[in-house]
Amino acid sequence: MDDTRVRTEAIEDFAVTLRELRTSVGNPSFREMSGRSGAISHTTLHEATKGNRLPSWETTVEFLKVCGADPAAYRERWERANLAVRSGSAGELSIRPDTSVDHLPGGVAEPLTVHLANGWSTGETVGEVPAPGGQGRSRWIRPAAFVAAAVTVGSVAVIVTTINRGATPDVQPGPALSGTSAMAALSPADCPVRSTSPPLAAPLHKGDAVTFIEDVTLPDCSRVETGKSVTKTWRLKNAGTVPWKGYSLRRLDVTQQADQCQTISHVPIKDTQPGELVDIQTVVTTPSKPGLCYVRFKMVDASGTVLFPGSRPVNFQIIVDAP
Repeated sequence: MDDTRVRTEAIEDFAVTLRELRTSVGNPSFREMSGRSGAISHTTLHEATKGNRLPSWETTVEFLKVCGADPAAYRERWERANLAVRSGSAGELSIRPDTSVDHLPGGVAEPLTVHLANGWSTGETVGEVPAPGGQGRSRWIRPAAFVAAAVTVGSVAVIVTTINRGATPDVQPGPALSGTSAMAALSPADCPVRSTSPPLAAPLHKGDAVTFIEDVTLPDCSRVETGKSVTKTWRLKNAGTVPWKGYSLRRLDVTQQADQCQTISHVPIKDTQPGELVDIQTVVTTPSKPGLCYVRFKMVDASGTVLFPGSRPVNFQIIVDAP
């Protein structure tokens, strides 16, 4: 797997984690989230979910807090993503802000993220940044391992993150998400794609549980020609004590691109009593070009709230071949 793809998948996998968390708490508007926080703008919160760049840890913490999540449960995942983002940048000094500077009420500027990845030695002073107007300088000092340190340039708080060249990122293959760049990063050779497990979380309803039984049709890496309509069937079990009524599978990448497999956005699940099996079907239309379709769904209730935030999404993976 090339470095560009590793970085792309790490960023987008973390973005979908934030999107799923927001969905699980009722999908509040970003302005509402910003109001709850009082420390971060709605544009920065929105940017964190888009998958264009990895948000800073400070941005991530505020996002998690307003969603009622424990930042400690997400710290390891964010650090893995951060390592992956920079794993292909050894020997380079690059500055990649997670957002543009966004001033909040009270004149506080949203932190930028400065990525330094050229394997400096412990304790070395590796550079200086002149403050605006020539008033003082801020030095960059390389630590022995991954750390984050804050320096001040004018009124902007800058987070300097560095990593020892010898550190080995622990990067797990993640899912491909919506968007042309994400789809272009995948090929049939990548099938099956492995998704990472979300942080442990209780089901929406106490006593509710689900067990994946099997792919009745179109198991992973099945081959389908371009421009065809086929039926995908999953078999699940209501493994809890709560009857399922009004449940459905909601597609995560709702904005479907031309090079993706097309489905309905909500796949209905017929009412299922505890202990029963249920087959869930949706029609899949393959795109006009060959490639790999990787599409994910989450179980939601009638209000659209995610039922099992601690479970991996249900998915299908289809290799699309030319006729």
